[in-house]
Amino acid sequence: ISPSLSPSASPDSVARHSSVLLSQGNGSSKGVRTSSPVLRPGKYVAIDCEMVGTGPQGRLSELARCSVVNYEGDVIYDKYVQPELPIVDYRTRWSGITKQHMKSAIPFKAAQAEILKILKDKIVVGHAIHNDFQALKYFHPKDRTRDTSRIPMLNQRAGLPGRASISLKSLARHLLQKKIQVGCKGHSSVEDAQTAMELYRLVEVQWETELARSLPTRPPSPVTDPTADSSQYMDDRYWPTDLMASSL
Repeated sequence: ISPSLSPSASPDSVARHSSVLLSQGNGSSKGVRTSSPVLRPGKYVAIDCEMVGTGPQGRLSELARCSVVNYEGDVIYDKYVQPELPIVDYRTRWSGITKQHMKSAIPFKAAQAEILKILKDKIVVGHAIHNDFQALKYFHPKDRTRDTSRIPMLNQRAGLPGRASISLKSLARHLLQKKIQVGCKGHSSVEDAQTAMELYRLVEVQWETELARSLPTRPPSPVTDPTADSSQYMDDRYWPTDLMASSL
């Protein structure tokens, strides 16, 4: 039995143990590869964020930790993030975040720039991923987003209602024979990101085939300087038309 990693572990510890976390489950998805010759595994990442409460009564959700893993589940980013507003509720039971973690946290704007640099031009996998993008104050292109909470074929494979919104924990239990989000010390954003990627890989070929039929062909992005300023990631094309219009 592989040892589990505490959600309160440091990002360095998480990186060292990422392969252990990924190995949990039946491993049935590990042999799957992308069905499209254009979308190589290196173009895929999975993301999960943990939020804390800020603002009046701690009702606002702000980013406090972000983890990104690659197609194989290896950690490529995992940092604690200092919210822009004072923290009112750490939500430790769910987020795993404590006051101690904020001592090593980096400012939100710095984290946002680093993370968006990773996500640029990637196929991004996540569970209820709109929450993660909202925490990042970012809009990722729909045709490059894969939300495992919105894949009827995953639900059907688990013997659950196709159109229902099923939790990541439940899908992991049914399809990966994997227990996640257990105990009262909070979630691990690394484990959740890895789990979302494992679920995606289970149905990757079928899902990408269906998407290829429904989504219009997207032209390749122009080659950009990887050392360029992060402001390029806030380009207008990433924002909804109505939002752009309202800012004029």
